[in-house]
Amino acid sequence: MLRGRFISVEGIDGAGKSTQLTWLVQYLQSRQLVLRQTREPGGTALGEKLRVLLLNDEMHLDTEALLMFAARNEHLQQVILPALAQGEWVLCDRFTDATYAYQCGGRGLAVERFATLEQWVQGREHGLIEPDLTLIFDVPLEVSQARMAGTRVLDRFEREQADFHSRVRAAYLQRAAQNPQRIRVIDASRSLELIQTELAQLMDEFLV
Repeated sequence: MLRGRFISVEGIDGAGKSTQLTWLVQYLQSRQLVLRQTREPGGTALGEKLRVLLLNDEMHLDTEALLMFAARNEHLQQVILPALAQGEWVLCDRFTDATYAYQCGGRGLAVERFATLEQWVQGREHGLIEPDLTLIFDVPLEVSQARMAGTRVLDRFEREQADFHSRVRAAYLQRAAQNPQRIRVIDASRSLELIQTELAQLMDEFLV
């Protein structure tokens, strides 16, 4: 049985990621693919408990990073790797690029600590376990904040000041520049029609 493929979706809060996830699910299912949709932090019973803590409780930055990777380890072992091994496609709402963006870029976690945790949790003999394709939905900060204004109760990351979100966005773009073969940046400030036209073309190329 062929290994499935792993796609992650990223972006700052308010970039419209959830809307595009819905479109991607419909697109991939229309291609008769067996699809596993999941998210981080979360994706497992333990991961969802850790998600509640991470999104709501104040904690030391090191604790935050460790809990993110603890949830990720459980997610990989219990969901992602078994699904890929069975030939399923995995579509994940955030993965390790989010930790780089939010904890390193936003919070200032040392990149060396991040790299150690990444290697520990995702490292294998033939390299890191990472998505085959990552889509980063990118918008200017003023667009993301306008979209989030008054929509719902915000979590502790969403409530951060504008400079935090600017650093997160910059870290995402830096990560994309460092990984051009895996990461595609999508201008999500455009109309849904234009975004989804680009996505369809990109996914058609990816499925070849």
